[in-house]
Amino acid sequence: QVQLVESGGALVQPGGSLRLSCATSGFTFNIYNMGWSRQDPGKQRELVATIDAAGRTSYASSVKGRFTISRDYGKKSVYLQMNSLKPEDTAVYYCNKAPSGFDSWGQGTQVTVSV
Repeated sequence: QVQLVESGGALVQPGGSLRLSCATSGFTFNIYNMGWSRQDPGKQRELVATIDAAGRTSYASSVKGRFTISRDYGKKSVYLQMNSLKPEDTAVYYCNKAPSGFDSWGQGTQVTVSV
């Protein structure tokens, strides 16, 4: 059974940083491309960062240069380092395989960027 547990979200001021973590289980982590997506109420879910099985990364233009995705094969975890945060980064952040996720999603972690 696929399990995805996101953590690390918080309230942060503009310009601040956060590191999100995603612990996974129930599938062969090493062979899947993984990604972080985000969703604000009333908006479509946006895929913001992906990392393939070999560790190559790609980013949405909205976060490129500010966010860094990484993965730890031993811990079966995915991370998202977010720097220079902006109010428009406010959303619930989810990890899943990329580009399309498993049917099962985690609860997400709330990131709020505000003064």
